Amino acid sequence: MEEIDLSLEQAKVAQSKALLRLFQADCRFVAGAAFASQLPHNNLPEIAFVGRSNVGKSSIINALTFRKSLARVSISPGRTRQINFFNLGNILTLVDLPGYGYAAVSKQDLNTWKKLITYYIQSRSALRKVILLVDCRHPLKESDAGAMHFFQNAAIPFQVVLTKVDKEAPHKQLLESLEKMALTLSFCHPQIIRTSAKTKLGVDELRLSIAESIGII
Repeated sequence: MEEIDLSLEQAKVAQSKALLRLFQADCRFVAGAAFASQLPHNNLPEIAFVGRSNVGKSSIINALTFRKSLARVSISPGRTRQINFFNLGNILTLVDLPGYGYAAVSKQDLNTWKKLITYYIQSRSALRKVILLVDCRHPLKESDAGAMHFFQNAAIPFQVVLTKVDKEAPHKQLLESLEKMALTLSFCHPQIIRTSAKTKLGVDELRLSIAESIGII
């Protein structure tokens, strides 16, 4: 029994070290694409982050990579108007997709962003999984539910991650709604991760999920 416990502990230590090596590796911005023709060629696996504007995508990307300003953080929603690509240690590409659901931009901009995201999701062979970020402070919005069905119909694996849990306890109805939907969508990961970029709650858990998605762990 002691030998088994020791082996499990050693496996956990090895896993922790592997995650640190990956997410503490050199990470740099490599490209931004406002149009489909600008999408970079890439042989590395990609993990994309998407969610409503001001959901905290940039903050989560910065927290995952132990940085403060890799991805631009803005108090003004809708500032990310292109798809941004970040090379993580020449092993993985993190992709920051434009936020959706912000009404203070023109319909033309919204349609352009929607077409760009749709093209990326449906055509990107390097894409391994989408991380769908949902603000825990609000009930499930139609745009978030629509995104879940879109990824399901596109046959793209995705995982729901709640953000900003340090500011307020996750809405019980939201959790119940998301868990219920996840059970009906075969491409949705059943585990919903609760995160806070401020307190780092759930960040290690999200790192592990990403590493598993690309076969590192």
